[in-house]
Amino acid sequence: MAETVYLLCAVMSLFCMVLLVRGYRQQPSRLTFWSSLCFAGFAVSNGLLFVDLVIVPSVDLSLVRAIVAVVAVLTMLVGLIWETR
Repeated sequence: MAETVYLLCAVMSLFCMVLLVRGYRQQPSRLTFWSSLCFAGFAVSNGLLFVDLVIVPSVDLSLVRAIVAVVAVLTMLVGLIWETR
């Protein structure tokens, strides 16, 4: 059951990224661009979670997952700061 949740989180993050990229192509704005990059990072992080806990449980990828998630959040933070200037 948990494996399904991990996959659904990755798919939904990817879906959000795709919708944000489509929105950016229709009406470009920097915030939409940074948000799509953030959700791409979340999708990668969730994909790594699935790989870490389901496919290769003997290998600890928690540090890599955390770094990817922090980079994704920092990307969004940079976008928000840049947009307010």
